[in-house]
Amino acid sequence: MGVIYLVRHAQASFGTADYDRLTPLGFTQADLLGAYFARRKIRFDAVYSGTLRRHAETAQAIAAGEQDRGAPPAQCFPGLDEYNPEALLKAFTGVLPAPATAAVARDAAVVREHFRLLRDALMAWAADRIQPAGMPSWQAFQDAAVAALIEARQFSDANVLVVSSGGPIAAIVAAALRAPPESAVELNLRIRNSSVTEFAMSARRHQLVSFNALPHLDAQSDPGLTTYA
Repeated sequence: MGVIYLVRHAQASFGTADYDRLTPLGFTQADLLGAYFARRKIRFDAVYSGTLRRHAETAQAIAAGEQDRGAPPAQCFPGLDEYNPEALLKAFTGVLPAPATAAVARDAAVVREHFRLLRDALMAWAADRIQPAGMPSWQAFQDAAVAALIEARQFSDANVLVVSSGGPIAAIVAAALRAPPESAVELNLRIRNSSVTEFAMSARRHQLVSFNALPHLDAQSDPGLTTYA
């Protein structure tokens, strides 16, 4: 059987005007993950990622950490892209969220309230109580994410790296466990930056082996390397 390593992008620039780029810490996280794969002698026969900049930067930094110039280029798969949190919050609250700022990101109370509202909005979307503008239904979102792993299963005897975001990863895990959408929402909000979720695969199916692991950071002495947003 082959293995799919489903990786959440490394830390992006939450709380700034351009979230969709890695922070210096994010590049460090991804580089350490690449070095971990190199130590384990894990080479990838295929790489998939979403279309977002933070996905591409994570995949590139992993490859740099591996020091593997022969790694295949990432194939973009839109089903691995994240939902639109602004559209979700507007559909749920009726108000367009104010642009994020670095000052807001440093205010713990504001950040907690943001994620509380986001959780409630995700629950409403998953239950088909809201339909955010420009977004698919929850079921269509989940189906598109799962389709990426089905595509990866063509490499059924190989190792495949898949780089995505918390929402699609949670949707994929919930589908594999036949868990309800509400469980996917709870999983989503606990997925850590650069974490690895592992699936064993054959050409016909994939099975969850591990979830939200940080083997590349656990060996480090700096707890600040572990981040969620």
